[in-house]
Amino acid sequence: MRASGILLPVSALPSKYGIGSFSKEAYTFVNQLKRGGQKYWQILPLGPTGYGDSPYQSFSTYAGNPYYIDLETLTEEGLLTKEECEACDFGDNASYVDYEKIYYGRFDILRKAFHRFVPDTDFEEFVKENAFWLEDYSLYMAVKNSQDGASWSEWDSELKRRNPEVMNAKREELSEEIQFVRFQQYEFIKQWTKLKAYANELGIQIIGDIPIYVAFDSADAWANPQLFQFDEACIPLAVAGCPPDAFAATGQLWGNPLYRWEYHEETDFAWWIQRLRYCFKLYDVVRVDHFRGFDEYYAIPYGHKTAEYGAWQKGPGIKLFDAVKKALGEVNIIAEDLGYLTESVLKLVRDTGYPGMKVLQFAFDSREESDYLPHNYNKNCVVYTGTHDNNTVLGWLDEMSPEDKEFAQSYMNNRNTEKEEMPWDFIRLAMASVADLAIIPVQDYLCLGAEARINKPSTLGTNWKWRIRSEELTEEILEKMYNMTKLYGRLS
Repeated sequence: MRASGILLPVSALPSKYGIGSFSKEAYTFVNQLKRGGQKYWQILPLGPTGYGDSPYQSFSTYAGNPYYIDLETLTEEGLLTKEECEACDFGDNASYVDYEKIYYGRFDILRKAFHRFVPDTDFEEFVKENAFWLEDYSLYMAVKNSQDGASWSEWDSELKRRNPEVMNAKREELSEEIQFVRFQQYEFIKQWTKLKAYANELGIQIIGDIPIYVAFDSADAWANPQLFQFDEACIPLAVAGCPPDAFAATGQLWGNPLYRWEYHEETDFAWWIQRLRYCFKLYDVVRVDHFRGFDEYYAIPYGHKTAEYGAWQKGPGIKLFDAVKKALGEVNIIAEDLGYLTESVLKLVRDTGYPGMKVLQFAFDSREESDYLPHNYNKNCVVYTGTHDNNTVLGWLDEMSPEDKEFAQSYMNNRNTEKEEMPWDFIRLAMASVADLAIIPVQDYLCLGAEARINKPSTLGTNWKWRIRSEELTEEILEKMYNMTKLYGRLS
């Protein structure tokens, strides 16, 4: 069935207190999706973030980001006061997140709520049901916080290697901090579950996003070193990234530990199945980032400063997804299959049956034919004007060569000279395509420029910060969105 949706990170919602959250503004956005005729809300990974603030580098593949806990809900529950929330300095720019102020203010206010919280049977049941990840994560974060944020690779050897006596001693010593971490996760999942249920009731499905890799500085890597390519000292043998490309001349050095795929195969991919099973409790559809890494992954020797000298290694291929299907049945996965694709990657995507991605910003190179041009699509794909890693369409147009811009306008049979309105031309092209699903970043509906870009790969300091203002997504835009969605047969 043809449908469409909007890409908007939770962090970019216009919530109070400095960053998007599961607030009343999130419910307002769901209502706007409904009025605009949309069926999907695509978000970015929800995990807790550290240095660099990237949602693709999280302290846990299961945990939620405490920043997204709505403080107004905690106030309604009697755990905080409005005065306490307003006394915190979360930044004063409604269009951008000030992560430094969020970091130094958010946990203090959450700790006040925690001290007033009385655990009940719902909380105890949450802790019990999620013990398979929550116990490792809560201990990890408690120890990490007690050591000024140091990664597990810097901890004492006995704790790094999880000596049982040392672990038990730490659990006792840090019991209150462990309970504080549990409290954060309980409030996160309670609020997210309520928001997702509301969206589903209105016919809106949530597209979640999971990184293929976990962060080295994570509870997952600390608690499960056997899953990764580590030496006896738990130092990575090689790390993940991408070779040089149009995004980065020296490649992208992500630094994530690589999987020991032979071990995963020996366990019938139990860790992956558990991970995906949990994801489908949180989301209706899961976009798996860097899907090509399951066919072949790029291994960069540990210690290298750039990604220029890595090598491609063979991944698990279809065996992983056969195991997933056997354990979970048919699942709704979007394969992020962007970048340079070999025939074996294309075959893997075909064999899984998952829809791949098409990005219009990759289509218009006047020098050569592109698979991203809509006349080359098949139905089983998801088309985007751009993703979180791209500029906005308006920002991209500013960067285009005259030849490429001429090609794009010729392709669309468009001679619109009003550049500020041209994002709608690309939205129309995506909506009119045969792709079963069209996802449009909200910035393109708003015709915003490069100032609204979410992420520029291989850079630090300016990413993941943009936020929509509450007055920007107007009824006029929603009506235009609805009419275009109807015109191209994407309403239910």
